[in-house]
Amino acid sequence: MNRTEFIIATAIILFVAFVLGWFACWLVNRLSRVTKAEIGELDQMAQALHEAEETRDQAITYLQQREAEITNQLSQTEAELRAAMDGLRESRREAEELRVYVERQNSGG
Repeated sequence: MNRTEFIIATAIILFVAFVLGWFACWLVNRLSRVTKAEIGELDQMAQALHEAEETRDQAITYLQQREAEITNQLSQTEAELRAAMDGLRESRREAEELRVYVERQNSGG
């Protein structure tokens, strides 16, 4: 094989490699191309995801407001309970004082 034949054989091999590479690239692009229908579906999914996130945010806000309201109601109820317990304690003390007083009056009288 002389020099000219070697150059021609190398050129043919390189050209075949180029054509095979180009064909492989074209085939990959053809197979992985996104269609308009798929893009539309992706847009719909993105919109649905966005709406779901907004709904979630609204639900979280609502739950935080309800939690604050319930915490406030609980604090008020606890304060009322403490006041009622103090009143009951005072009433029991007064009832005990009256019982002692009546017993003294009955035994002393």
